[in-house]
Amino acid sequence: MIRLDDITLTFADGDSRVTAVDHVSLTAHPGTVTGITGPSGSGKSSLLAVAATLIRPDSGRVLIDDVDATTLSRAEASDLRRDRVGIVFQQPNLIPSLTAREQLEVMNELGARHSRARRRSAAARADDLLDAVGLGDHRDKRPHQLSGGQRQRVNIARALMNDPSALLVDEPTSALDQRRGAAIIDLIVRLTGELDTSTLLVTHDLVHLPRLHTTVTLVDGALVVDGDDPSDAVAAHPATGACIRSAASA
Repeated sequence: MIRLDDITLTFADGDSRVTAVDHVSLTAHPGTVTGITGPSGSGKSSLLAVAATLIRPDSGRVLIDDVDATTLSRAEASDLRRDRVGIVFQQPNLIPSLTAREQLEVMNELGARHSRARRRSAAARADDLLDAVGLGDHRDKRPHQLSGGQRQRVNIARALMNDPSALLVDEPTSALDQRRGAAIIDLIVRLTGELDTSTLLVTHDLVHLPRLHTTVTLVDGALVVDGDDPSDAVAAHPATGACIRSAASA
């Protein structure tokens, strides 16, 4: 389980500070996908970076399996991230010279103790995950031989190599058309259930929200208050409102 408890994050802006995340609390339970949506600049990716222990918040707690990541040293947070957190970045950023299988296997070499002794089991897990994401027949292909959707599937499988309890996904469909994007969302939902991970997924694409177990909406760094209509809050934001009006007139 991953729980964010009263998270506030600010950034310096000249002589003042800008609030990116404003007293946000939410929980992702095992086997469920919690969607985080909202207009551009609402703090979605900043909140995900805090959840991933990549940024330490000004205040609040990040609990991953009841371990408060905000109390850890940088090295301890790195160990927690390596052992218990999977991160799917917006861009796959695959290594051009490695095959799909090797993209996953290399995760076993990233600083963990006794990685050499685990190479055989890591290779077996890589094969299992590639089968799970539908790329068993493409394991020996390099990134330039894969489509955008296939590269994103490798990206997802790579994030699951450490059998994480928390999976954090940032805009996985932003570079895909709607059909391929829907397939990626369905894949994440399925794997979350099968592997019993606690998944937080950031998306700006409202069409995918019904596929998720729970959704929350961020506007100006704060969660939309219960009882408010999230679509109204998002549409009221200048950037998203312009997009909605443009889509409606197309």
